[in-house]
Amino acid sequence: MPIKIPDQLPAREVLVREGVSVMDEQTALRQDIRPLQIGLLNLMPNKIRTETQFARLIGASPLQVELTLVRIGNHKAKNTPEDHLISFYQTWEEVRQRKFDGFIVTGAPVELLDFEHVTYWDELKRIFDWTTTHVHSSFFICWGAMAAAWHFHQVPKYTLDKKAFGVFRHRNNAPASPYLAGFSDDFAIPVSRWTEVRGTDIPSGSELNLLMDSEVTGPCLLAEATGNRLYMFNHIEYDSTSLKEEYDRDVACGVSIDVPHEYYPEDDPARRPLNRWRSHAHLLFGNWINQVYQTTSYDLEDVGKSRATVA
Repeated sequence: MPIKIPDQLPAREVLVREGVSVMDEQTALRQDIRPLQIGLLNLMPNKIRTETQFARLIGASPLQVELTLVRIGNHKAKNTPEDHLISFYQTWEEVRQRKFDGFIVTGAPVELLDFEHVTYWDELKRIFDWTTTHVHSSFFICWGAMAAAWHFHQVPKYTLDKKAFGVFRHRNNAPASPYLAGFSDDFAIPVSRWTEVRGTDIPSGSELNLLMDSEVTGPCLLAEATGNRLYMFNHIEYDSTSLKEEYDRDVACGVSIDVPHEYYPEDDPARRPLNRWRSHAHLLFGNWINQVYQTTSYDLEDVGKSRATVA
């Protein structure tokens, strides 16, 4: 089954070109099936790039998924045209009465700020609390994961002396987890952040299970049975060129930045970078969507009343 997104969304043309099955809105209306309802709270500055990245991974599922794009209501985007936001996004206030099978909260370029100093922190806290009653399974990414881990469990973040930047090997700590079904024993994941969380701060008795980590960059993926939450502290959704664009931007601005770790062949920025995480990105999101499908309520209105859990 394909992903259902608005017919005029820029991501649609990209996904069709890549061979991702995309359903037009009229065809979706004719099908007698309940698609999974997935919301994407997009906090990244380049919203078009980010929505395409997640739609690509969600659209690879054999299940029919309807993607709803959501934004913070009181925050003005600087790098996305206003007409795009008006045409394709709803504010959280506009969707807060709805129920979702799955809900994704992206990263944001505010990681060096204390959580309480982020301009939309109060609204984000209300969204986190709302997910406990209106979302069957939540998936938090990078800064979004750090913010959620702090909100729900007071897991602190720490500023790094140097940016964790590049592609790093990670370990599969829980081969029996349904989220890691089919995963290798170790695998590559892109990392791009100035902060970290530490495994020693994961509270005992919290039902937080460390599924992935790296000897170099620390915790990567936590699963929480209570609330069906996933916390991904790195950018497994990144395109092949995402790290290159960040590196080129910083070099052009005169920012001191190391060549991304194990990203370019022979660490040569003049060479085309290799994508060594794509298959595991698809696998993780496919496993998550399958778990959502297996455990969510058939009647969407029953979401949040009782929930099956996985770890």
